[in-house]
Amino acid sequence: MRYGKIVLELPAWVEPFLARQEAAFNSMEARMRLAIELSRQNIEHRTGGPFGAAIFETRSGRLVSVGVNLVEASNCSILHAEMVAIVLAQQAVGSYDLGGEGRPSHELATSTEPCAMCLGAIPWSGVRRVVCGATGEDACAIGFDEGAKPTDWVGELHKRGIEVVRGILREEAQAVLRLYSELGGTIYNAAGGT
Repeated sequence: MRYGKIVLELPAWVEPFLARQEAAFNSMEARMRLAIELSRQNIEHRTGGPFGAAIFETRSGRLVSVGVNLVEASNCSILHAEMVAIVLAQQAVGSYDLGGEGRPSHELATSTEPCAMCLGAIPWSGVRRVVCGATGEDACAIGFDEGAKPTDWVGELHKRGIEVVRGILREEAQAVLRLYSELGGTIYNAAGGT
């Protein structure tokens, strides 16, 4: 049996976004604008679904990593924008725990609320705050299946010491979802999520 190597490669158009790592994103709105722009560029460049995410140092606003949905491009169902951003942030800081002792607090900004899979990864990632644009219902409205999430998923994260802020620039994030639908973007729920 051959064992492969996992290679996570962002599309080339992401490079200018990575160059902004020294810039400070001083507000939740500025951080969300970046996540939304990543989602928009991902569909305009036809490199994936309408989802973008980024991880920042909470206090300084320093950009640590970005992520875009790479499900179709990679033929890998787990490469959602949040998962990509988490993996790349953990590699950047050299730890699987972004909330580890001696580390600054980290925040995940995501253009759409996390699906069930991404929600499950958030507590283990070490981020201390999640900032969301569009809602899970907005994603479902264009056909995506967000999976089985607890009704009070926000409360469940709060119990783990993770703050959740919802609806930041929601209309802008919704517009990207609608654009994806209007352009005939693939709704890639495996077997309809069943």
